[in-house]
Amino acid sequence: MNPPPDEQPPFPPALALISGALAVSTGAIFARLADAPALVTAAYRVGLATLIWLPLGWPALVTELRRVTPRDIGLAALAGVFLAGHFGTWISSLAYTSVATSVVLVNTHPLWVALLTPLVTRERVSRLAAVSIGVSVAGGVVIGAGDLAAGERALWGDALALMGSLCAAAYLLLGRRVRRGVSLSTYVLLCYGAAALVLWATVLAAGLPLRGFSAQTWFAFAGMAVVSQSIGHTSYNWALKWLPAGYVAVGLLGEPVGATILAYALLGETLTWEKWAGGVLILAGIYLAARDAGRQPA
Repeated sequence: MNPPPDEQPPFPPALALISGALAVSTGAIFARLADAPALVTAAYRVGLATLIWLPLGWPALVTELRRVTPRDIGLAALAGVFLAGHFGTWISSLAYTSVATSVVLVNTHPLWVALLTPLVTRERVSRLAAVSIGVSVAGGVVIGAGDLAAGERALWGDALALMGSLCAAAYLLLGRRVRRGVSLSTYVLLCYGAAALVLWATVLAAGLPLRGFSAQTWFAFAGMAVVSQSIGHTSYNWALKWLPAGYVAVGLLGEPVGATILAYALLGETLTWEKWAGGVLILAGIYLAARDAGRQPA
């Protein structure tokens, strides 16, 4: 279900993409500052974000559940499962590879969206999308070649970031479908809530620590929940109702740039020529894929 033709966004969606990119860029920095297992960090991120949204969205959720189909509820929850997978693998990758490499690789999800679209909508991949995939694969090879010298640890971090990218693609595809007929607050509570349940169940099953962290770590948890998730991801989820996914994907290109700058300024990370070259190729491929998707109907 698409928004009614006469329904207009309350403010320019481009502003949501800009604020979303700025907010999401902080995620990798907060994750690095958190001295806690990756799954615990991810669980606190979406768990606290769900609690933040609960008093804001509960009245709308109770009302809307009377008309939302069970299929939409299931798809929103499934999006949350993939969101949990995205955070679990991507945050884990930061322990093995640099912020710049991790964020660039995890932002290849528009390419996986292009590959998965024929399975979801039965549309073929265009020539431009195929070119974008090839360019980004080349970029991944360049980054991988540079990390090969750093050892298997960096390559494992790259692989985790790519797995996070695949999960993000599924999360985005499902979000596109559900947000056309479900309000933002209802979708956010269902999606973030499902992600929190999956991550907290995993944390408890693994016997990971839940407390005893430093003040810096608690600050990082709160920062991820408020800034990176509640503002960042929610801005993109809001924009999915008003803009084609290709335009939203273009907005996501701001994340690796912002995160790399913050990592350089705050964490003192350096960038090798392989990361520069590979990152440029991957971003070029993502841009081509997003440009192609932007030509398609929302």
